[in-house]
Amino acid sequence: QVQLVESGGGLVQAGGSLRLSCAASGRTFSTYAMGWFRQAPGKEREFVATISRGGSRTLYADSVKGRFTISRNNAKNTVYLQMNSLKPEDTAVYYCAAERGSSAYYSQVREYDYWGQGTQVTVSS
Repeated sequence: QVQLVESGGGLVQAGGSLRLSCAASGRTFSTYAMGWFRQAPGKEREFVATISRGGSRTLYADSVKGRFTISRNNAKNTVYLQMNSLKPEDTAVYYCAAERGSSAYYSQVREYDYWGQGTQVTVSS
């Protein structure tokens, strides 16, 4: 089992940047594929990005491709989401998630077993 704690959210103007962090407990972080999701008010939780266990493979939602970068540091048990060129439509609660299955990474909410509590990102126009 793994516990996840997100940080780094906040209020930023359109065009600005934020870096989210997700710290994981335990000594098996490198065995989990990790993902970032977001949920805006009144909307379903949606996929943002995912990264494989060693960090060599990544996948992004079309809406964030070229603006967001997911990375991980297994020595620090942390996954990051660097968000650049932020838009008001990026406003949401951002969640990190972990999954220990056999695939390289996962892009569906239902595929993840472990979730953090979320961090609010607000982008003003």
